[in-house]
Amino acid sequence: MPIRPARRITDTSPKNFGMFAKAVQMTGDLIHLELGMPAEDTPQHIKDATIAALQAGHVHYSDLQGIPELRSAIADKLRQKNAMDISADEVIVTNGLTQASFAAFMAFLDEGDEALLLAPYYPQHIGKAELAGAKVTIAPLDAANGFSINRALLEPHINAATKVIALINPCNPTGRVYTRNELQIIADLAQEHDLLVLSDEVYEEITYDNAAHISIASLPGMKERTISMFAFTKAYAMDGWRLGYIAADQSLIGPMMKITTNEVTHVNTFVQHGALAALTGDPAILQGMVDRDRERRDLVVSRLNQMPGVTCAPVEGTIYAFPDISATGLTAQDCADMLLAATGVVVEAGSFYGDAGEGHLRVCFGCADMDMLRDAMDRMQRLFNDLQ
Repeated sequence: MPIRPARRITDTSPKNFGMFAKAVQMTGDLIHLELGMPAEDTPQHIKDATIAALQAGHVHYSDLQGIPELRSAIADKLRQKNAMDISADEVIVTNGLTQASFAAFMAFLDEGDEALLLAPYYPQHIGKAELAGAKVTIAPLDAANGFSINRALLEPHINAATKVIALINPCNPTGRVYTRNELQIIADLAQEHDLLVLSDEVYEEITYDNAAHISIASLPGMKERTISMFAFTKAYAMDGWRLGYIAADQSLIGPMMKITTNEVTHVNTFVQHGALAALTGDPAILQGMVDRDRERRDLVVSRLNQMPGVTCAPVEGTIYAFPDISATGLTAQDCADMLLAATGVVVEAGSFYGDAGEGHLRVCFGCADMDMLRDAMDRMQRLFNDLQ
């Protein structure tokens, strides 16, 4: 008889790649705006530091939490930029934010526990919670109120089984950067209901205009109940490097180390020297990449707002626009499918991020150069014009 996979595999949600899974099967002149893959190349000084470390023989086992000099630089950055009271011993270097979040879910959720996600949510969190044996509860935010965090929308979904709240700030897919008052709502609920907050802050460096990123762990009483997760993926254009890190109170580090050391032992040794170069390099390089993302944002948001039946709120952070297409009368999925079939522009349906995202599309402007974005916007404009 055939070997049966474990129930944690067969009885949990498969990882879903949305419109990418449809488009990857197709040939032709496609413009991919569905994946959060930076258009920029990794800066040269990061590559050079990695090559130098490889040539210098940094090719063997190293510290299970991450090389000490990198963890020290991360802690310095978190204290200075994020106002977080973190030491190097309270940092774990991970294989991207994906492994960081997997370790957090696995270390702190049991069978029967519940994880609360704010919708529109990041779909990959669902599978991680389920693999840990937990269930996911969804608290839908209100599109009419700018997807702001509202206590009245969250608290009814908290019960005795709820153990964690998953937060993404800046938010993928909505482009929101949450205010201190909004984060205080989460902090109050976490403290009142004895919850752990899993805070995904991968887009922390990519904010625009007057939007200021705040780490929820910096709020009073939150260090002890927050697992903050970061990555070099987006801001430093290092998505293929698979480098991220966890920052948490010392009391939370041990359980996650049990997961990461059993899973991968430790992150690749020599690439950690590239991450160190990213943190300690000329900040003007990072600022230049964010400035170019701002130019892309300005183009895409402006053009979307010129299309019939489409309105796009200002994007405060991330590399995504989240336009409202409900006035066209199409569902989000039908609209995304129509764009793919008729124009070759690949965008994600807002419903991929839960029912709260219905009536929207997620358009990644950070994954293409300006000429490609102009072409994509021209194609989308023609389709929406024809719908009138």
